[in-house]
Amino acid sequence: MLMLRIVLMTLAVAVAMPATAQEKGTSTMEILRQKVQTDKRLLVAANMDLTGPQEKAFWPLYDAYQKDLEQIDKRLARVIAHYADAYNQGAVSNETAKKLLDEALAVEEAEVALKRSYVPQLEQVLPEAKVARYLQLETKIRALVRFELADKIPLVK
Repeated sequence: MLMLRIVLMTLAVAVAMPATAQEKGTSTMEILRQKVQTDKRLLVAANMDLTGPQEKAFWPLYDAYQKDLEQIDKRLARVIAHYADAYNQGAVSNETAKKLLDEALAVEEAEVALKRSYVPQLEQVLPEAKVARYLQLETKIRALVRFELADKIPLVK
């Protein structure tokens, strides 16, 4: 459980933090993202109880899903950054609040659509119970990340 919390807190920071510092062509953000991906992969592996053939078929799907999820995370990070900019300027206008809300909801919808799009592929390589387990793990991880973000992001003024 401690490892899960560490992974999730790191992931929350990775999603919310803009990539700015550069070190030898690799940003600090990129290093953090790679660390989170490795830790998350270990967490999923430890909880999936995959057989050899299942592992061979699952991990390429997992990698593809994570790549697609990364695009959603980038959208979420942009929404958070836009909100931070608006919030730091004082009271957020109704127009800005509406735009941010619409984009935040679109991000959530995109995440659900992504899950739905991967279910048939996962069902081809895993029994339904393991598909459900994997999506539960993803959902739990994402819920904890969202909780960490919600805890750090102030309410609209």
